[in-house]
Amino acid sequence: MENLHELYRFPIARVANPELTTAQLAERTGLSAGTLRMWESRHGFPAPARLPGGHRRYSEADAEQVRDVMRLRDHGLSLAAAIDRARSRRAPHAVSVFAGLRRRRPDVTATVLPKPAVLALSRAIEDEYCAQAADGVLIGAFQRERFYRAAEYRWRELARTAQLAVALADFSRRADPEEGPLEVPIGPRHALSREWAVLINAEGVRACLAAWEQPCGTDVPDAQRRFEVLWSFEPSVVADAMAVAADLLSPVDADVAARVRSALQTGSADLDPGPALRYGAAVAHRMVGYLGQTLAVPRSPGRPGRGEARRHVSP
Repeated sequence: MENLHELYRFPIARVANPELTTAQLAERTGLSAGTLRMWESRHGFPAPARLPGGHRRYSEADAEQVRDVMRLRDHGLSLAAAIDRARSRRAPHAVSVFAGLRRRRPDVTATVLPKPAVLALSRAIEDEYCAQAADGVLIGAFQRERFYRAAEYRWRELARTAQLAVALADFSRRADPEEGPLEVPIGPRHALSREWAVLINAEGVRACLAAWEQPCGTDVPDAQRRFEVLWSFEPSVVADAMAVAADLLSPVDADVAARVRSALQTGSADLDPGPALRYGAAVAHRMVGYLGQTLAVPRSPGRPGRGEARRHVSP
């Protein structure tokens, strides 16, 4: 866990001063605002900063990167290939989903939660997805293979309707089971090995959760472990999180990264927040219920609860 704070602070420090509106970016690059928004919805590019009100803002570096894509397109590259090439040339490398999302979306506030709350939120996201029998792309980061194996029965069920499901952990080898997610090995020193992530991009069902465990100098009970968490049901935030995950997968497994990008491109590009926010509300209801179960304190044998004691003395 050495230099963990530096690991996550680096991408934030690299955020350029975002000062250009979409109209100004269009003027500088010669592309229409509609084309820029289409590129963003389908490819997560360009990746604007967001003001508190949700308005996009771009930097001069973003403008140059767009011009770079246009030059590569003139040389015959497809749009997807040109964007990948421009990103590799200029974009600061995201070291993790959490860090990459913080860099792209400084408007999304991180929350510190104990492990039971993160688990409740993760399961609520997964179960509501399963209840809606949605398709789309699923990505889960489990840190350790044993954590994935404990949840494998759940993720096999989730993968039944998914277009593509990917599980990341310290697997010994890559596996592509007939019924279940792709299992992609992550090295023990890779930043993703420190992360807990659930990403879902499907029609009307969009969610992202990315968490890293805060370092602690002494051993603490499992339920008291604390995580810094970014989570959102906003379609544009989920699109950014998926783009970051695809970028991170490229050097780990280029084939899986290409499959993720292809699945995202063939999926719905509709960023209407309505369905996703309704999904978010359903997840919130589930999370409250799951937290209630987690926080329920079992009574000692033979000792009545408050309601039981009150009934004994009532007429």
